[in-house]
Amino acid sequence: MAKRTTKKSVNLDFAFFTHLHDFYRANKGRIRTHYRELSKKFLDFNNPDHNPKAFLRQPQFEALEMYVFLKEYLGNAPVHQIFRDWADQTGKLEGRTIAEREGQVQLEILKEASKEQYEAVFTRMRDHADGRIYANYIFALTMGTGKTILMATCIFYEFILANKFPKDPKYCHNALVFAPDKTVLQSLREIQTFGLSKVVPPDYVNFLTAHLQFHFLDDAGTTLTTLDRSRFNIIISNTQKIILKKQTKEKTPIEQLMGSGKPTYQADSVYAQATDLYRFDQPDDEASLTTNQRFEKLRRLGQLGIYIDEAHHAFGNQLANDMGIKPTATSLRKTVDELAASLERSGTHVVACYNYTGTPYVGKEVLPEVVYAYGLKEAIDKGFLKKVRINGYSNTRTGEFVELAIANFLQHNANQRHEGMLPKMAFFAATIDELQGELKPAVEAALAKHNIPTSTILINVGDPKLTSNDDIRDFNRLDTAESEKQFILLVNKGREGWNCRSLFGVALFRQPKSKIFVLQATMRCLRAIGDAQETGYVYLSEDNQNILDAELQQNFRISLQEMQEAASDRETVKAYVKDPPPKIKLKRVRRQFDMKERHLTNGIHLELEKALKPENTDKYRLIHTEQEGLSVKAAARGKTKEEDLTHIRQKRAFSKLTLIAEISRYLNQSPLAIEGILNRTQEGVERILEAVNEFNELLYDWVIPHLFNELYEISEDTTTEEYEVELVKLSKDGYYSVSAKRDLIVSEAIAGRDAPKSFHLDHYCFDSEPEKTLFWNLLRDGRVKKLYFTGMLTHGQSEFYIQYIDPDSHAIRSYYPDFLFQKDDDSYVIVEVKGDNLIDDPVVQAKKEFAEQMAKDNQMNYQIIKGSEAGAGQYSQLLS
Repeated sequence: MAKRTTKKSVNLDFAFFTHLHDFYRANKGRIRTHYRELSKKFLDFNNPDHNPKAFLRQPQFEALEMYVFLKEYLGNAPVHQIFRDWADQTGKLEGRTIAEREGQVQLEILKEASKEQYEAVFTRMRDHADGRIYANYIFALTMGTGKTILMATCIFYEFILANKFPKDPKYCHNALVFAPDKTVLQSLREIQTFGLSKVVPPDYVNFLTAHLQFHFLDDAGTTLTTLDRSRFNIIISNTQKIILKKQTKEKTPIEQLMGSGKPTYQADSVYAQATDLYRFDQPDDEASLTTNQRFEKLRRLGQLGIYIDEAHHAFGNQLANDMGIKPTATSLRKTVDELAASLERSGTHVVACYNYTGTPYVGKEVLPEVVYAYGLKEAIDKGFLKKVRINGYSNTRTGEFVELAIANFLQHNANQRHEGMLPKMAFFAATIDELQGELKPAVEAALAKHNIPTSTILINVGDPKLTSNDDIRDFNRLDTAESEKQFILLVNKGREGWNCRSLFGVALFRQPKSKIFVLQATMRCLRAIGDAQETGYVYLSEDNQNILDAELQQNFRISLQEMQEAASDRETVKAYVKDPPPKIKLKRVRRQFDMKERHLTNGIHLELEKALKPENTDKYRLIHTEQEGLSVKAAARGKTKEEDLTHIRQKRAFSKLTLIAEISRYLNQSPLAIEGILNRTQEGVERILEAVNEFNELLYDWVIPHLFNELYEISEDTTTEEYEVELVKLSKDGYYSVSAKRDLIVSEAIAGRDAPKSFHLDHYCFDSEPEKTLFWNLLRDGRVKKLYFTGMLTHGQSEFYIQYIDPDSHAIRSYYPDFLFQKDDDSYVIVEVKGDNLIDDPVVQAKKEFAEQMAKDNQMNYQIIKGSEAGAGQYSQLLS
């Protein structure tokens, strides 16, 4: 947790990213006005609140929002400069507020912090940037929340915007994706194989499909084949394929003469003091770096975005090295710095460097350049990961430990399949000898007691004598329904990018050489699978259990107990659909507007005299008032001076030609036709010109609308059709898995004699206590004949929704109201429960407008009730 601070200093353990996210959420509407329309369209397509079919999870979408916010609103500014503006409340971060969160600097200290105190945080951030010429951002999303998909989505967004605005320096024309090792490199193939239509609006899928060029450098001899100055390249490589190295061998005289051998790369003076070397290769007397063909090719690409996944599985000191907060920079960071300098000299630049890691913490420090974080506890609480149950054993031998672990695992996972796949259990050994001599015989003996064949065992140790090609093939297809392997014996596989969603158990008996390995191995079994939140089982010796607790504190700021308690108050239920599902009849009203041209007559009267009356032009005048004193009574006694300064307003001076052109543009008529119409008006062109030049607004508020009404006749044709909608669709399994807090789940069984009045599913999972309270009050009210909770399934599982136009994006959205109930007079009421502070929200009001229209067309009533009123049992207005 964050250190407590005194009023004289601000703790450097300051998670600025939480306050940055607070600022974005508080000012979202204003911020979006600075976005390009294409950015809004991309965000709206991926917003789960607006698009029920959106693919991204909540943490992925929130991270994407921050990604666009940094680019479109803040212009890819470095984090220390963003913090400076936030602390000083200047620039685009003017008007920020401070929110108190668990684990952050205390609110009252922040309020009283002086500029000098904030300076300490700013200095730390600026020093960490270390003179970089590119912005460096860190997105810290815990394992299993989908960092690879997020990375791909961000790259697709960049390329779409870069194609539309090729001269804008904010957007990446090419992307370089770094991985730390070969295993994680293989997992990054998902960027290439991922169905981009899931996150890209349909209008741009064909463009990306046709123009994306993937370059996968998975072999030491692979040549990078990008065309110089080409665009839309995605280069995926591990760091060793491109890294700069010290030149350890002197060039021969022939090499010096002919320029043969490895080319040398001379660093800029700004980096001359850097001593970035591999830990095993640090000669003191060499100053030049050797480069390679891939590095040289990258120097010839324009507007490069760098995406680093090297911290995906790194924690502790390794993460500190990768993120550059250690005194000695890493080889990777040096390569990025030199690549940025080289591109700058060639007339282009690195747009930014985006780092994706699993935690914002390194020991007691917060990584200074984190811009978004989603923690381990949050991910478990929200069901994005499995829940976890830790089993500890003390004073047990290998055979006893293995037997107990397998018995417990089978107790919870026997005869089960998830998405058609067998639940897997992984045993980690410290060495190959330990696996062969102790672990494998113990697993075989334990399985024999349960009559499980040894063919279900798979060994992967990286030694071809023990792990055949068939074993590797079986290992890569563990996450398939065809795989019959269930017990996986591994050596040192916990630290690599092994993504096996059907892994439900992890066992680690002997203490490994690396303590962080315990954390890495444990987290392998937490990836979510299926619709419901499952549970992962971890089996540890007492020593490893203590190590895990310490590593969780260091890297995630939670204890072992907190990790196990995460999501303990939530429950996933199978809500079975009543067959047949209830249906209601609704009327669909279609309004068609036809526009017909009128036959024009001479002498059109625009009634300019009426338009120029003071009561109609007062809103256009610039009035200056001057009052003596502060009293309103003084103004009443004539102590106020008033002056009309309309004549100094900035106005456009229309000529006859520009007036005709402007009207022609709005009315979609030829200028010659407009000229003839104006000449035939009673006022004449000159009088219209005089009025418009006096008040420019009259052209748009009066002249053009009057001409439109003279030119066109609008008629409305309304048709009504009746149709049936299912309040819930039947699923292929007969149920929907829904997660909610235990005290907000209501089952049909506990409703007693009132149950027949409700429950189109046998369980209702409410979002809040006011919703639940309102449900019970309406269910027990004798004036209510039928009651359905319709706000529970919001992703296309119900046909009862209302379409509305989003006031910001102007796109059509689907809205699922909370309740639908039938009164004793057979009339229907649609109810939405909203927090008191959200009643006047523009989106809520837009939903209300369209819901009221739909309700009116169907002789229903639509009402919004405040959460405070619903929670207090004040609902009588719904039945009046």
